[in-house]
Amino acid sequence: MLKLYTPFIGGKAGTGLLIFRVVTGVALMLHGYEKILHPFTWMDKMGGGVPSFFQFCAALSEFGGGLALVAGLLTPLACIGIAITMTCAIFMVHVPQGGHWIGGPNSFEAAASYLTASVLLFFTGPGTISADKFLFGKSAIVEAPYVTPSSKIGAGA
Repeated sequence: MLKLYTPFIGGKAGTGLLIFRVVTGVALMLHGYEKILHPFTWMDKMGGGVPSFFQFCAALSEFGGGLALVAGLLTPLACIGIAITMTCAIFMVHVPQGGHWIGGPNSFEAAASYLTASVLLFFTGPGTISADKFLFGKSAIVEAPYVTPSSKIGAGA
């Protein structure tokens, strides 16, 4: 499990990750709330015959994954579940129904946004203000560099 974590980002960037995680997590929880109330049957009214187990996995990854993002708990695993669920939603539901990326019926704008957020958090980690840092924290905390408009890339310190 520890191999899934990069050094935890602190400072202003860590605070930014906290805000991003909480907003994304709450949105996912709201998106998955109705599904988690009926986790094995929420897709039945749409047709398509999706097995109950996969309906449960999708409901859990949306609601439970969102909750995990808010807490910053098991973030890499939550991100993997969210990414798989959103990829399936895009290519098994929205695109076959003629959905566009943005706007119109069956658009996959929200699913693509959640997919992107989960990939970003998978690679950056949850930041220092997280349950993951408390439970699995490595000794190294990385302060994200602050680059000013006058800074030159590659210039010496």
